Amino acid sequence: MSDLVARTGRLQQRYENGYRLVAGCIPFRYRCLDESHHENSENVVEVLMINSTSGPGLLFPKGGWENDETVEEAAVREAIEEAGVRGDLLDFVGDYNFKSKTHEDEFSPEGLCKAAMFALLVKEELNAWPEQSTRIRSWLTIAQAIQNCRHAWMKEALEYGFCKWLAQKRKTTS
Repeated sequence: MSDLVARTGRLQQRYENGYRLVAGCIPFRYRCLDESHHENSENVVEVLMINSTSGPGLLFPKGGWENDETVEEAAVREAIEEAGVRGDLLDFVGDYNFKSKTHEDEFSPEGLCKAAMFALLVKEELNAWPEQSTRIRSWLTIAQAIQNCRHAWMKEALEYGFCKWLAQKRKTTS
């Protein structure tokens, strides 16, 4: 059982121009392909996805951005609550609009959402976390993640936001 508790409810939820504001992240790690861990061995990037509680396919952790936190704090909180991971929030990889059937309310009657997504370098996988009873974590290559992504907007965040950011990051470090 986790000592951490997931936030619930909509009282602190942020809205802007009819959109519910959401924060999320693409958790990732580098995995060495060569078991010997030589200096010249190749690293592969893996991303962490979680199961959806409402149907097939996999998701990245995301949820409502609340009034008492920054968007970065909300993204980190969602990674802990939904995926049970902590790490370094590195960079913003884009804003993505989508429509939610489950989050229609008086402030966003059409269920419109705007998600700010970030790259999160995972440093720790928690043994216990708030949503562990309903979530399963899966480490996937980027190609596998693209194939298994439940929502088109998350696939876009991965392919065009995260992958573009990663390519730029590799250019500047090589």
